[in-house]
Amino acid sequence: MTVPALTLNDGHSIPQLGFGVYQIRPQETEAAVSRALEVGYRHIDTAQMYGNEKGVGDAVAASGLPRDEVFLTSKLNNGFHRPDDARRTFDETLTRLRTDHVDLFLIHWPLPTRYDGDFVSTWKTLVEFQADGRARSIGVSNFQVDHLARLAEETSVVPAVNQIEVHPYFGNEDVRAADAQAGILTEAWSPIAQGAVLDDPVVTGIADSVGRTPSQVVLRWHVQRGDIVFPKTTHVERMQENFAIFDFELSEDQVAAISALDRGEAGRRGPNPSTFDWIP
Repeated sequence: MTVPALTLNDGHSIPQLGFGVYQIRPQETEAAVSRALEVGYRHIDTAQMYGNEKGVGDAVAASGLPRDEVFLTSKLNNGFHRPDDARRTFDETLTRLRTDHVDLFLIHWPLPTRYDGDFVSTWKTLVEFQADGRARSIGVSNFQVDHLARLAEETSVVPAVNQIEVHPYFGNEDVRAADAQAGILTEAWSPIAQGAVLDDPVVTGIADSVGRTPSQVVLRWHVQRGDIVFPKTTHVERMQENFAIFDFELSEDQVAAISALDRGEAGRRGPNPSTFDWIP
């Protein structure tokens, strides 16, 4: 099955479906990523804070796949926003991933209450990484509308993606709209709300009507709305299930019914980026 590729605002392309490794233990990551690559995934999403970049790099190296056939994303740890710290830790990411470049590198959280509110100098440091070719594309994660507006006011480089919490219970529509207006692609983390939406009667009813699993229906909802998703699992059967979402379609009414499950801020399952300030 062929995964569609979306074009980023810098001209590079990104597979719309990827494999996420959040909360996969470091000692299990190489095996999980290896299984995902065998299933057919060619987009792997990791982060410095996950502590498992090395497992990702080892799996890609062991796969025998050409480097340019695997799209690798990582993200800057919250403790390294200052430019010199970001430069040092980015070098370490490349070493752990066993590569001379990443396809996408993100600021993981804006941390507006840390570093005197300065995430702009951090962003300018990522621009350096893109300029020297060690990050093909750069973007942000968990940036709110006002954070994006500030980058637009103070810098000339628009993020390629904004990776944010999105699922049927939390559509995050204001941020998605701001992304779209700026030409930024939205990546949806926690796409099935950590499983919370899979028992929803609307989702299960649609799943029954199209002969698919609730997880497949929700992931299909994401991709039909134009977002990028990277579900996480260590079970090969679920990897295969999540991969098989491009041979059916939801109707407009079905997409609208799932979108109508949005609970606004009450549906958010992760921290609010405007106040989140955790540094590991």
